[in-house]
Amino acid sequence: MGGSVDHSSGEDTDISESEIEEYEDKSYQALKSGKKEVKVSDGAFTCPYCPKKRKADFLYKDILQHASGVGSSTSKKRSARDKANHLALAKYLEKDMSVTAGPSQATVEVDPLADHDRDEMFVWPWIGIVVNLATDFKDGRYVGKSGSNLRDELTSRGFNPTRVRPLWNYQGHSGTALVEFTKDWFGFKNAMSFEKAYEADRHGKRDWMANNTQKSDLYAWVARVDDYKSDGIIGENLRKIGDIRTISDIIEEEVRKTSKLVNNLTNVIEVKNMQVKEMENKFQETESSLGILIEEKNKLHQAYNEELKKLQSIAREHFQKILSDHEKMKSQLENQKKELELRGKQLEQREAQNESDRKKLLEELEENAAQNSLIDAASEEQRKVDAKVLKLAEEQRKQKEELLNRIIQLEKDLDTKQALQLEIERLKGTINVMKHMGDEGDLEVLQKADSLNKLLREKEGELEDFDRLNQTLIVKERKSNEELQDARKELINGLKEYPNSAHIGIKRMGELDNKPFYEAMKLKYKHEADAEERASELCSLWDEYLKDPEWHPTKVILVNGKHEELIDEDDEKLNDLKEKYGHEVYKAVTTAFNEINEYNASGRYITSELWNYAEGRKATLKEGVAFLLKKWKLHMEKMQR
Repeated sequence: MGGSVDHSSGEDTDISESEIEEYEDKSYQALKSGKKEVKVSDGAFTCPYCPKKRKADFLYKDILQHASGVGSSTSKKRSARDKANHLALAKYLEKDMSVTAGPSQATVEVDPLADHDRDEMFVWPWIGIVVNLATDFKDGRYVGKSGSNLRDELTSRGFNPTRVRPLWNYQGHSGTALVEFTKDWFGFKNAMSFEKAYEADRHGKRDWMANNTQKSDLYAWVARVDDYKSDGIIGENLRKIGDIRTISDIIEEEVRKTSKLVNNLTNVIEVKNMQVKEMENKFQETESSLGILIEEKNKLHQAYNEELKKLQSIAREHFQKILSDHEKMKSQLENQKKELELRGKQLEQREAQNESDRKKLLEELEENAAQNSLIDAASEEQRKVDAKVLKLAEEQRKQKEELLNRIIQLEKDLDTKQALQLEIERLKGTINVMKHMGDEGDLEVLQKADSLNKLLREKEGELEDFDRLNQTLIVKERKSNEELQDARKELINGLKEYPNSAHIGIKRMGELDNKPFYEAMKLKYKHEADAEERASELCSLWDEYLKDPEWHPTKVILVNGKHEELIDEDDEKLNDLKEKYGHEVYKAVTTAFNEINEYNASGRYITSELWNYAEGRKATLKEGVAFLLKKWKLHMEKMQR
């Protein structure tokens, strides 16, 4: 296969814009037939439509970026034929060469440091320089496109910058811009791809510095020491936002910080594991002790029920005995009265016998009358005793019913702590019943009451021990939570030095997003600088509103039986903001207020939180440590390579 570019007579003249698609198909068929050399070796490619310069070979990703960039270029320097050829090359690479690109291109991530000296000095963080931006002179100053337009263009080419900062001076747009990349090795890889793509297109730093060529389109490269120390607007801005570091310095600093943080967190985790194990042992001991107490409670409850049934049976028997004795005594008194009355009649019949018998009869009659009076008094006293016995029996029955009702009510509210309290209440009730029964002089009941009093004091002591144990566990748990919070704060402080990943990072809760403000100002102001300045002023004003503790744009409403605090839709400031600048600006302010109200309502300042960006929630301490260990492992693997 030949590496030269064919220049037949048919290619001496350019084609029109309408013929690009047709010519693209023609070039694509030529590439598929093998007439043009594209792949020079395993993993190395060349562009058959560009003259070979210092570096003729590309990686698969670089040549694909080169072909796509030239094919979609809007530069007038590029002919329609050149664009069509490069569009055909991009199509050929994507459809026919992606499978044969080799494992080094398709599956293995290329080390961005492989082609660089570890002592090579760059501006940190990684910054690209773009010059020769198109500007127009209007109203006494130079104006140009915004940085966001150039950022979108670079992103579409796969360079993924985080920001493009146009440089302005007293004359307006200077025609230069700084391209910022992420502060990690992915950012370094994107920056190097950005530089190589422009070098391959003969628009690198050497081409810009050469005096023998006519400058057109954009020229770009990655900022290094000479750019940092240069005079002029580029060097001045580089010194404001960055400094000079070698690759080795950056690697060593990252490894040192990561190792220190990992060691600290490892020690904290070991201590916490020991404390957790100790708490687990305490928990098992407490659980075992509670199980024993519950088992004893059940036994006592069963014994109490049996004893209560026995006491009820004894009380019934005692009451029946009292009634039986009463009936027996009443019957005896009735029989004695009848016998006396009969004897009186007999004495009356014998009254006529003689005088002496009459006197004797009178004496006996008087004696009988006295005895009858005593019998009547005894009967009345017996009746009163009967009434008292019935009243006492009724009171005992009511007390027993009240005691049983209270026992049933307390049984419904049993739990671990109430089990002991229930036993105490039951013991007290039993003692009261026994004391009441003891009034009848039953010695056995009094002895059982003393035994239950002693058991009651033991259970009250167990209840106090249970309360002290719970209080001790609560204090230990609070102390452990405070130590875990300290470890979380240490992790957050350590991760602030690293850029946020797509999974775990640090989120500033309550920080106002300025992008909606900038987009709203772009609709009101034509000039980029004016829009940025007004957006910055408006953001600063609302930052002060958010910090003001006197401003409370919320209202409390009842939702499903619970009180919730929501944004007050009638707040004058927020309504005025929505009417002037739109819903997105309003949403940015309310989101920041809700975050600061949730995390720091009293202080009203921004706080940092460990955040799980993949799931949109607060990350756990375990997730943060696992993320940090993974980054440390990756750095160590790179160092070993």
